[in-house]
Amino acid sequence: MATTSPNSPASQLGPGSSVSTAEPGFRLPSPDLKSILRHDVPASIVVFLVALPLSIGIAIASGAPVAAGLIAAVIGGIVGGVLGGSALQVSGPAAGLTVIVAESIHQFGWRITCFIVVAAGVLQILFGLSRIARAALAVAPVVVHAMLAGIGITIALQQVHILLGGESSSAAWENITELAGRLGSANGPAAFLGVIVIVIMLGWNHLPQRVKVVPGALVAIVVATGLSTVFSLNVQRVALDGSLFDAIGLPELPHGDWAAVVMMVLTVALITSVQSLLSAVAIDKMHTGPRTDFDREMIGLGSANVLCGLLGGLPVAGVIVRSSTNVAAGARSRASAVLHGVWVLVFSVALVSLVEQIPLAALAGLLIVIGVQLVKMAHIRLAHRTGDLLVYVVTLAAVVFLNLLEGVLIGLALAFALLVWRVVRVAVTAEQIGGTDRWLVRIDGSCTFLALPKLSTTFAEIPQGAAVTVDLTVDFLDHAAYDAITDWARQHESNGGTVDFVEIGASRMARAQDAPPSRSMGRVSLDDVLGPWRVDREGTANGSGDNGDPLVSGIAAYHRSHAHLVRSHLDQLRHRQDPDSFFLTCSDSRIVPNVITNSGPGDLFTVRNVGNLVPEQGDASVEAALVFALEKLDVRSVVVCGHSSCGAMGALHSGESAGPGIDRWLEYGQPSLERYRAGHVVGRAAEAAGFGPVEQLSMVNIAVQLENLGRHPSVRRAIEERGLSVSGLFFDIASARLIQVGVEGIAPIEDSDELLAQLQRAPASAGTV
Repeated sequence: MATTSPNSPASQLGPGSSVSTAEPGFRLPSPDLKSILRHDVPASIVVFLVALPLSIGIAIASGAPVAAGLIAAVIGGIVGGVLGGSALQVSGPAAGLTVIVAESIHQFGWRITCFIVVAAGVLQILFGLSRIARAALAVAPVVVHAMLAGIGITIALQQVHILLGGESSSAAWENITELAGRLGSANGPAAFLGVIVIVIMLGWNHLPQRVKVVPGALVAIVVATGLSTVFSLNVQRVALDGSLFDAIGLPELPHGDWAAVVMMVLTVALITSVQSLLSAVAIDKMHTGPRTDFDREMIGLGSANVLCGLLGGLPVAGVIVRSSTNVAAGARSRASAVLHGVWVLVFSVALVSLVEQIPLAALAGLLIVIGVQLVKMAHIRLAHRTGDLLVYVVTLAAVVFLNLLEGVLIGLALAFALLVWRVVRVAVTAEQIGGTDRWLVRIDGSCTFLALPKLSTTFAEIPQGAAVTVDLTVDFLDHAAYDAITDWARQHESNGGTVDFVEIGASRMARAQDAPPSRSMGRVSLDDVLGPWRVDREGTANGSGDNGDPLVSGIAAYHRSHAHLVRSHLDQLRHRQDPDSFFLTCSDSRIVPNVITNSGPGDLFTVRNVGNLVPEQGDASVEAALVFALEKLDVRSVVVCGHSSCGAMGALHSGESAGPGIDRWLEYGQPSLERYRAGHVVGRAAEAAGFGPVEQLSMVNIAVQLENLGRHPSVRRAIEERGLSVSGLFFDIASARLIQVGVEGIAPIEDSDELLAQLQRAPASAGTV
């Protein structure tokens, strides 16, 4: 008898074909000179054009030297690109760090801030070496989204004052309250240039794609700078103290208040780490090349930050704007990020005088747009859909009106509290069943001591002497809840009532006092329902306690667990059945029709025999069932289901005698054997898909039985009058998957929608699915 190999052909069939022909996805090639010149060099230039104005603007918004932004862009690109774990991520000064750096400079000064950046970098290297980088991804995304939105609003509030020709405050509330007065004393030329930048950047996305190859931010800054120069506008411009190399300086050790310094180091390290890792995850979704090595990304990011701090640069992080631009521009390797850093270095050294022509108001307009873009409506809608809008709003407000660290901590605390509430809450209801004196109590969720008030209130609603069914669908049951339930049940029974427990969830009352409570996984419940009996060598059923009889044990488990659920469905069918399908399958114990079709009571009119045969004459059993299903029950489909490792097909194929009674029955399968040996098209398709001889015969047998059904008068009449569908299925036991079988071939079944479409096609000829 043939068996199906563990590497089953059923799992290798591709949609619409007999053998899988899935093509590998696009992979980033190993970098070579030709690929770098063709793809990475052009992409690096585009990223450079995006990064240059952003780096300058972020430095100014942070209150740091302008050169600090350029130094960070150079180091982030070169060091982060070489050592980082993401091939296409681009690191540099990020708008999301502006508030942190500004607060650090305000509190400690610039040189001590550089020390903080070095310390944060060392901490990130330790994160990477200890291989805990992925832990940073455990931060609730809604908190990160709200944090970025709060930073964006803070930046926008600050830069509005710069755009109007004034100075901004470090406090968001002061920036709001002073805005009206600033409008009255606005610098007209500065405001004009800032508005020009905003208009260009907002309108740039609506231009043709070939125009948008040039970054809108660069165009906006160039236009504003050109206008200010041509018309000799009296506006403040970027001020550089010497060359880029003149700005390089060692950090300074703190003079005291080390607790505040350590807190700032942790803040910089964690925020840059989380932002970089989330950016890397987003970039991984944009290509099908190698995935990010998060630990290496931390080491690369930390190394870049250590060097930034030592040389007087801003802290760096993986930046989604630059990284997504890098991917969209066609980059294929980390050479693009490295080269973008080289271009920034060349520009900063050779063309530094151009930077000094840029109006501060133009950079303010750029940062206002960037800040507003950090507030994403998609994130707000997502928070609303997922019930996290409160966390989003509170975190955003705390970041804006308190500070970044406090805002994030408040957001995380609220997100955690909401998570705990969602996870441990339990629904407890009581209702009277129909007009009877029986009551149904449902306990659904995690049943802990927190549920005691609900349990007490609900149990008090049930009258004394009533018959009660307690439906327990719980994944966690602690001792306090167990005691409350059992104490009530004992008291209710002592007053003349009855209590039956139906346990559907994975946590069981019988185990509540044996060990500390633990959350049971949903798979346990599925295994209890779908798994076979487990009988040990002594003949006792595992966990039965029913004198070793697995049938008795199984019935008891059914009564305890899901008889209550089935009862409500059967109650609707107690007077008449209305099945959807006539389902003919083999008697093999491994084939469970309701499991493999995900159906319930009343869905399938099932007929089973050895070999799933449809004798055209000589057998009244299949004939009677088929006619009854078609003419009395009006089933909408007829299905023949065979399977792998079929003993009947194995006996037919080998020609060996299986015994007098079985041999006589298997004579009905001889036409299938003859058609298989004659090279039936279904057999050839099964062979091409990698199935063995017995499985090929099983599929040919299904096709032959479909042909037999097609000649049956009742079947033909149902096809013509009401569009009855006739289909074949093959169940591959090794893979636990079904394959569609027709009279002319086989095909995989990928999902329920496809199967539904296949089974409901107009059956022009019986057996064609």
